[in-house]
Amino acid sequence: MALSDTAVRSAKPANKAYKLADEKGLFLLVHPNGSKYWRQKYRFDGKEKTLAQGVYPDISLKEARERRDEARKQLANGVDPSQHRKAAKATREAIVANSFEIICREWLEYKRSNIEEAQYKKALARLEKDVFPWMGTRPISEISAPEILAVLRRIDARGARYTAHKAKSEISQCFRFAIATGRAERDPCPDLKGAIPPAKTENLPSITNPKEVGELLRAIDGFKGTFVVKCALEIGPRVFVRPGELRKAKWEDFDLDKGEWRYFITKTKTEHLVPLASQVVSTLRELHALTGHGPYVFPGRDPKLPMSDAAINAALRRMGYDTKTEITGHGFRAMARTILHEELHQKPEVIEHQLAHSVSDSLGTAYNRTKFLKERRVMMQSWSDYLDKLKSGAQVLEFTPAA
Repeated sequence: MALSDTAVRSAKPANKAYKLADEKGLFLLVHPNGSKYWRQKYRFDGKEKTLAQGVYPDISLKEARERRDEARKQLANGVDPSQHRKAAKATREAIVANSFEIICREWLEYKRSNIEEAQYKKALARLEKDVFPWMGTRPISEISAPEILAVLRRIDARGARYTAHKAKSEISQCFRFAIATGRAERDPCPDLKGAIPPAKTENLPSITNPKEVGELLRAIDGFKGTFVVKCALEIGPRVFVRPGELRKAKWEDFDLDKGEWRYFITKTKTEHLVPLASQVVSTLRELHALTGHGPYVFPGRDPKLPMSDAAINAALRRMGYDTKTEITGHGFRAMARTILHEELHQKPEVIEHQLAHSVSDSLGTAYNRTKFLKERRVMMQSWSDYLDKLKSGAQVLEFTPAA
């Protein structure tokens, strides 16, 4: 006889598991702990098999019979329902494993060790907010250029064009990672060239007028903040490295006797050498008495960590400078590049090498940390001397480099 809802609901556990038969191979398996499982007996290729059809009461009697009937249709078509279920599960798992979000997170973890942690967090946050909700569950091999464009236009529509271009770049990098790992065949992003108008870029503010530079240096000289931050402000314009490189500077990379700072640039994946002017060496020797016991030249509140990436700009604002329109820590680079070329008439290629930029030469575009080293040593000392004269308010004559 067929089971009834009442019979299923009222079935009580016994000392041993027992079965309550329904029609066409379906039965209810009642365990001693009271749990109830739907099972279906069937034969395939002459062998008797059992197929799980769910747990009661999550799966009702009616739903269990519907599942049984679907399995019987598969049998009628020569398909083993158990194998079909395993194949469907494997397919679902493969789709999930090859979804855009899974691969994208894998790609981000892969590159995490080669980028700044802040850069990693920004990229992940951008993808989680603007990309994953619409593309995350899609198999990466099935994502098309129009699908990506819809995501980018959604970002652009809220006025975040720069973010749209960053997202496109990250989506493209994820596709290239998937290609390299055998989970995609091509990157659709190049098909979208020009689909989103270029983002308007604004140069970071900087002071390039010598008189105003002198005023800035005098403001730094009178800074009333911590000694560590003051030293960073004094050294920053004289070495004009990237702000992240300055704040993460480690004592182990300095040779004060030689007047050299050597370190690895994560952004360009190159070794860099900064000749240190005597003024910089003097400041570092004084600072070493305070922070030399730890790894970082400019530690934060926790001596095991570098100072905050906002410390320099916060100090500039404290001195009365607008970091959106006047000067930022990164602006020291533009300051040096402009004045060294226009006022001190230094060769552009020497300046660019000191900035650790790629420079086109007869051997092609390349960066060599030791190229122009003699000229760079002279330039860095002359630059520091020039800044001292600006700070003192003296009339500064144009520098004529040695022949």
